[in-house]
Amino acid sequence: MSTTLSDVTAAPAAAPRRKIPVWLAITAASLPMFMATLDNLIMTSALPVIRTDLNASIGELEWFVNAYTLSFATFMLMAVALGDRLGRRTIFVIGIALFTLSSVFSALSTEPWMLIASRAVQGIGASALMPLSLTLLVGSVGAKLRPLAIGIWGGVSGLGVALGPLIGGAVIEGWNWQAIFWLNVPFGVIAIPLALAALPNSFGARVRADVIGLLLVGVGVLGIVYGIVRGNEAGWDSLEVMGSLILGAVLIAAFIVWESRVDAPLLPLRLFRDRSFTLANIVGLVFSFGIFGSIFILIQFLQVVQGHSPLEAGLMTMPWTLAPLVIAPLTGFIVPRVGTRVLIVAGLSLQAIGVLWIALTMSVDLTFGGMFLPFLITGVGMGLVFSPSTTAVLVNMAPADQAKASGANATVREIGVALGIAVLAAVFTGAGGKLDPTHYVDAAVPAVIVGAGALALAAVTALFLPSGRVKS
Repeated sequence: MSTTLSDVTAAPAAAPRRKIPVWLAITAASLPMFMATLDNLIMTSALPVIRTDLNASIGELEWFVNAYTLSFATFMLMAVALGDRLGRRTIFVIGIALFTLSSVFSALSTEPWMLIASRAVQGIGASALMPLSLTLLVGSVGAKLRPLAIGIWGGVSGLGVALGPLIGGAVIEGWNWQAIFWLNVPFGVIAIPLALAALPNSFGARVRADVIGLLLVGVGVLGIVYGIVRGNEAGWDSLEVMGSLILGAVLIAAFIVWESRVDAPLLPLRLFRDRSFTLANIVGLVFSFGIFGSIFILIQFLQVVQGHSPLEAGLMTMPWTLAPLVIAPLTGFIVPRVGTRVLIVAGLSLQAIGVLWIALTMSVDLTFGGMFLPFLITGVGMGLVFSPSTTAVLVNMAPADQAKASGANATVREIGVALGIAVLAAVFTGAGGKLDPTHYVDAAVPAVIVGAGALALAAVTALFLPSGRVKS
């Protein structure tokens, strides 16, 4: 099937409403999504500080991040289903409110378990933001400007993830680690009235919520990640680890069987009949695994090994973090001319090269000059991937399926983040890694090489995507 950008940008039906400026609709949809993606990795710069303040183990450090990403991933498709039934803007606003309140509780945490629990609730709130923001944006912008709007949305999404370490470092340097959560409160206060004023409250099919599917996939993914996190400490052949991994795999298999039989599935399996959708999701999973698992290891390298402050570490990653800000919006103009596949393959290849370069040169005395070029290459690669991969996911989706397709892709990416952090941290600890300068580098190198390998695998997989080129 030939792919055209007009297929992506067909807007879901919405009630007639007054004309809203395009920039206001883009802002209203992108600001909450920026909050959600920012909190994916904003804690990475804070982890060494939080570890000392809360006396946390490396396993608890992983859960500070993964509690958020797992609940984010698990509840995303349910948020889409509830948005179809109760109104997408309604669920979007509820998600903003829950995200903001849980940020307050995260800031007030005094024990590791309190922060983990608050982050999990924060992820539930965030689960409504990413998929519904794109659906609401597409429904708010005219067909001619939608490619540009999606490009900006993709750029903001990538920027939120990429700027996490920089903003986290700046806030911690000026205040304390709790301030990274207080920062969300004014954003939330602004975002709620803005969304109510600028976005339509569109609806989809009002079907029964697939709670069983939610439980199967949620507990299944949690079991797999828990087993990986506990593997080195409890023993890979222990009942705790093996039981968790087997239970997780069985529940994921049960989820697939259930979704093929239930009348109103959380994830319609028929979507995977489309080659572009299927391959783009595989690429998204492996891409997130490789890049964000590597970021988890590398950001701590700058602080734990080289002794940089959180702000200094964030500033050193700026070639990486700022490149998507420039590149991602430009892809909205380039995609119609060259297609999605070329950009995705090029972006993933650049990331694999950049991350491998960092791994092979990593040492205690590695200078910023030695990191600049690989960081820049990796950032450009990220910018090339974000928007075209979203286009590849949605290109053949009917308007009624766009929200679930977007939600499925975001879910898969978040699962990739959680698995990447869990697996690369397991490789790190399995190689004798510890959070001190003496035992970090030798264990971090194989972990980051695994991340680079995952990115190379994603690039090879992306070669089989449809071209995504617009016919003249």
